[in-house]
Amino acid sequence: VQLQASGGGMVQAGGSLRLSCAASGRTLSSYAMGWIRQAPGQEREFVAGITWKGETTYGGDSVKGRFTISRDHAKNTVYLQMNSLSPEDTAVYYCAADASIMTLRRGVRIRYWGQGTQVTVSS
Repeated sequence: VQLQASGGGMVQAGGSLRLSCAASGRTLSSYAMGWIRQAPGQEREFVAGITWKGETTYGGDSVKGRFTISRDHAKNTVYLQMNSLSPEDTAVYYCAADASIMTLRRGVRIRYWGQGTQVTVSS
């Protein structure tokens, strides 16, 4: 399985970006998928996850209300819509998939990882 993330870039504070993560090699329709980010010098942080049924969970108050995760089973793709971006959102964003959304939240022993996409928010 390969997870190909895209959509990162540089944006000014207050702007928006939409990340995409397309899975290939097998269908991940029964897997939870999500996004984990890592800023320079910081530990990885769970951002958002979505179960195969479409139930969503977000990592913390810093992203709730600004970020929205969704998925398209037909396209084997998960998305992260990010609005009202701030410099604190600057990080490499990784997509990931696992049978358990709790595993995605913990960030340990995740089954599949994508290659990450850089998001840079300037003030």
